[in-house]
Amino acid sequence: MIDILNLALPYFGLIFIGYACGKAKALPESGLAWMNFFLLYVSLPALLFGIMSRTPFAELNNPPFLIATTLGTMLAFALAMLVGKLIGKLTLREATIAGLAGAYGNVGYMGPGLALAVLGNKAAAPTALIFCCDSIFLFSIVPFMIELTDREHPSLLHALGVVVKQIVLNPLIMSACLGALCAALHIEFPVALNNTLQFLQNAAAPTALFALGVTVALRSFERVPWEVPGVIAVKLLVHPLLAFGLMLAFGPFAQPWAATALLMAALPPALNVFVMARQNDTWIEPASVAVLIGTFASVVTLTSVMWFIQTGRLVFP
Repeated sequence: MIDILNLALPYFGLIFIGYACGKAKALPESGLAWMNFFLLYVSLPALLFGIMSRTPFAELNNPPFLIATTLGTMLAFALAMLVGKLIGKLTLREATIAGLAGAYGNVGYMGPGLALAVLGNKAAAPTALIFCCDSIFLFSIVPFMIELTDREHPSLLHALGVVVKQIVLNPLIMSACLGALCAALHIEFPVALNNTLQFLQNAAAPTALFALGVTVALRSFERVPWEVPGVIAVKLLVHPLLAFGLMLAFGPFAQPWAATALLMAALPPALNVFVMARQNDTWIEPASVAVLIGTFASVVTLTSVMWFIQTGRLVFP
């Protein structure tokens, strides 16, 4: 258990350091703008590009794994939406963001670093595939459903255009696809360029986790909406169980692949949930609460999943 804590606590520790700094220092939230830009457009794309470009292209061709992991995310999204509708009496627009909180884990900020630390380099390919498929699905369905609720843009064709544009221009998806192309073509880069990319990749996780802590600290809330605990339970408990069942149903898969799917499903709600809530001006305060409480609660749930994997108590046939 000490080994598991030594792996997990640095990740949560950076979040808590960011949270403490956000509470202690009264700096405006606008100060995070360039840090968030660096993460979204430079460092995280470099990390995903590096993972994909170093992975043999043959390993990326695994349709049953893609179907199983994406289906798990879809089911978690639908279930979290249902929880929001039934418990919180949310509108479709609000329930869409609640569904995002129940399905989209911190696969960008925490996922790659944690998976590689727990499972080694064999987790690189499944981590990148899960990130791409989850992002494509969620960044498609959420804008689509939001557009359908927007009275100014009721056209289905317009909604589809917005969805396609967001997918094509998403820097994380673009970098992952470019990395896969480089892997397929066996493109090798000069040493200087590789070193630059390595600097950027190393900066991704610490910067992202610190920024997550600060952002959560700057969100004030007076109460916990009734639907939030249910949505968090879907993300931290139901989603990993769905991933486990689907790995068995669609498998067999290699142990590192199945374990990576379970670990990624157990991640807490991503900061992107709050970002998309604010962009669409809906379910903003509950989204920030879900990210905050979900991150704190995952210290127990995610660490437990890591312990089961690392100790060999969870073995996929």
